[in-house]
Amino acid sequence: MRDDDLQRDLAVAGSSLERVERTRHADVGAHDPTATPYAVLEDLFGGLDLGAGSHLLDVGCGAGRVLAYFVGAALPGRVTGVELDPALAAQAAAWSARYPNVRVVEGSVLDLPLAGYTHVYLFNPFDTPVLTAFLDKLECEAVGPVTLVHMSDNGEWPAYVGRARWATLREGTFELPGEEGDCPQHFTIRRLDIT
Repeated sequence: MRDDDLQRDLAVAGSSLERVERTRHADVGAHDPTATPYAVLEDLFGGLDLGAGSHLLDVGCGAGRVLAYFVGAALPGRVTGVELDPALAAQAAAWSARYPNVRVVEGSVLDLPLAGYTHVYLFNPFDTPVLTAFLDKLECEAVGPVTLVHMSDNGEWPAYVGRARWATLREGTFELPGEEGDCPQHFTIRRLDIT
């Protein structure tokens, strides 16, 4: 972990939000928890309209790095993290309870009502079949346009093929600290049009 990431975790959450562990839910398509570096989050979220009426959903929030970024950046909207792993959800809920615009939900995003979210963040939280089910659910339940930021190194892009209501706003790659030259993380920022 970079020292800058640790210092920012400590400032908001009081402890490190990095987790180096295997998922206990691979049987349902979940991937290992991975905290996104703050520098990457600044680049990904910096150009998005996260104003007072925004509500960001972090899918597979782990211990809550995206939630901490949201708080540390003093963004005016709300953020919800959903985490399948009860222990990780409890950790995120424990430190974030003091922030009124942060909420943590333990469970599957496929069981969470999605109406009202304006932004969604995915850092490779699950396999392509679960991603496809999530996108189907989001398309059915969204009540307004949704901006989705998806980082992945596993090539889930086929889940978006044939979805005419999605527009690609920006895409590129990141090399995560300590993984230079290994496997770049691809990101795509998409917008769902509900009309």
